[in-house]
Amino acid sequence: MRWDNLVENPTTAGDTALFGTSAVTTRTFDTPEFRGITFHEIRARSILNRVPGASRMPFEWTVNPYRGCSHACVYCFARKTHSYLDLDTGLGFDSQIVVKINAPDLLRRQLGSRQWQGAHVAMGTNVDCYQRAEGRYRLMPGIISALRDHANPFSILTKGTLILRDLDLLLQAAEVTEVGISVSVGFTDQTLWRTVEPGTPAPERRLDVVRTLTDHGIGCGVLMAPVIPFLSDHPDQLRATVRAIAASGATSVTPLVLHLRPGAREWFMAWLAQHHPHLVPRYERLYAEGSYAPKWYQRRITRHVHELAAEFGIGPADRGMPRRIRAVRETDAAETVSEPTQLTLL
Repeated sequence: MRWDNLVENPTTAGDTALFGTSAVTTRTFDTPEFRGITFHEIRARSILNRVPGASRMPFEWTVNPYRGCSHACVYCFARKTHSYLDLDTGLGFDSQIVVKINAPDLLRRQLGSRQWQGAHVAMGTNVDCYQRAEGRYRLMPGIISALRDHANPFSILTKGTLILRDLDLLLQAAEVTEVGISVSVGFTDQTLWRTVEPGTPAPERRLDVVRTLTDHGIGCGVLMAPVIPFLSDHPDQLRATVRAIAASGATSVTPLVLHLRPGAREWFMAWLAQHHPHLVPRYERLYAEGSYAPKWYQRRITRHVHELAAEFGIGPADRGMPRRIRAVRETDAAETVSEPTQLTLL
């Protein structure tokens, strides 16, 4: 395993190493929820990561307290990042989790720096900050508290129900800054979920998160991702998913078709050959030009989902920064939140 000279974005010249070999402690826990998972605890040197200029993301800064993800989604685009550590991008990505144990204290210090200008910070854009490990390491309460105390705008994208543990902190933060919450639910098919996202909470549990956040005055959008060609893109499947999203009270729904970057592509195609071998030739044709499905296919899915969203009374998320979310107080509990939370991953 390679630790020395590791940088958050290895293509950025001049970055300093995130941590050295002497800073790594490896642990395993013999409990059912962590069996088979190895945790590499490190003390990071930096936690605010600048997004590369060529990125399609509308934000410049991210915080990633973990590397690797026990959600084990076979399509996860972040799998490639494990190769920077000479770790396997397949099972290694699912079971070798890097934990930046000093993330809250380090973030608080960096937010207090004179050089920091209070830019929006996005979380959950690489691996899920509310994956299983968060239940043990509890890094997010300290991270949210630091952002709250500095009134720094932020957004979170997650598949994890554990975010509800931090509901009070999110409400406090929303009183002083812009907070955007989005939950990822690409489909509601139970059989598909069990094979393609085996470590995640069930789709209906994630939609319960949307419902709970909305009930507490925190508008929550849904990233309908990924829409998986030939497996979750049938009109009946799209309709069922959008209907369930609408029933959860989501403020917006934004579809995103599966993309297969190097690292994820190999793992997904191996899964496809095992579970749906008849689809392999169709995928080879659909993704022949690169990591993304053809524009015509993406436009078709987007148009269909937006039509369904309009039918069920919700709309697509707009680009840009999330709007401020005002917590509902007892004195105005009868009021509704009129402004939608904008999604920050597109």
